[in-house]
Amino acid sequence: MAGRGEDKTGGSRAQAAYRALRRAIIDQALQPGMKLPEDAIGERLGVSRTLVREAFAKLAGEGLVQLRQNRGASVACPSLEEGRDVFTVRLGLERLVAELLAGRLGKPERERLARHLAAEDRARGNDGPDSIRLAGEFHTLLAEMTGNSLLDRYVQEMVSRCSLILAIYARPHSAECAVNEHRDIVEALEKGDAVRAMAIMDHHLRAVMERALIAPRGQGEIGDVLAAYAASEGLESNK
Repeated sequence: MAGRGEDKTGGSRAQAAYRALRRAIIDQALQPGMKLPEDAIGERLGVSRTLVREAFAKLAGEGLVQLRQNRGASVACPSLEEGRDVFTVRLGLERLVAELLAGRLGKPERERLARHLAAEDRARGNDGPDSIRLAGEFHTLLAEMTGNSLLDRYVQEMVSRCSLILAIYARPHSAECAVNEHRDIVEALEKGDAVRAMAIMDHHLRAVMERALIAPRGQGEIGDVLAAYAASEGLESNK
């Protein structure tokens, strides 16, 4: 029985480490191309190197971490061409999301979307992590509402990959424009206008693509970057 308890605890901590790293990447706190040393990350998150490697493997499967033999792990750094491919796939997936949801939003879904748009409004004019996170969550929220778990998973992965691409190539965007576009999508969905909802979604995502410019950012120390994410997942440093 003790072994099972240990496995459960280890699994829980592995998931917490994975979530902390994933959020740090999505928030662009860990920049594309940044090396991810197992020892430093394990020490900051208070987990073993084995659990760190498990988290890396899962993140690599999502396209967020790159694993190279004898060179360790690093945050994935997709090329501009790869970025175009990702956005092309995302365009198709999110058009399908809009088509499936048009006219099918019930009161709970409408209220949930209204709360999310209000949060985006509060973050209006801010190009920091909160604005970036909320912009992506709008799309994953819509995918979740389709009730199609496979579509939901694929959209989540595409949104995550796009956050990396934009971290490398995008100039600061207009949060106000993004929020207004999101609001237009919801309005079309509520009216049951699938054609308009898909058209707005397509225009919205193509506008995001067009913001791509080369604008690399600086990198901080891995321990300092992960401190807040470790705390949010209840992980303690081994220091």
